[in-house]
Amino acid sequence: MAGTVWNAWCDDGGVTEAPQIIDNQAAARFEYEADGQFAELSYRTRADRLVLMHTETPAELEGRGIGGALVRAAVDRAQRDGLTVVPLCPFARAWLERHPDVASRVKIDLGAY
Repeated sequence: MAGTVWNAWCDDGGVTEAPQIIDNQAAARFEYEADGQFAELSYRTRADRLVLMHTETPAELEGRGIGGALVRAAVDRAQRDGLTVVPLCPFARAWLERHPDVASRVKIDLGAY
């Protein structure tokens, strides 16, 4: 997998260390792989926006904070690149609403698209 590697900090108690998230820009998704399982947050870039499309985490990886780490990696990328986050993915949107400390680091557009 080619792309930028994010060591996304996660505040979920079930995570013992920061999951290593990869920004696979060629596939337009943030990725995490462990124990033969693959979690992802797909996105689209449009002008100055990072549109979060869909988060998928297999049952075997649930409860480890992986979904949140994927969203946090997206926020890190948006902050670095000066992008507005558009969370179309219901999970990403809810996670950002529950983590205003992270969401406040970037501009969030809840009404776009």
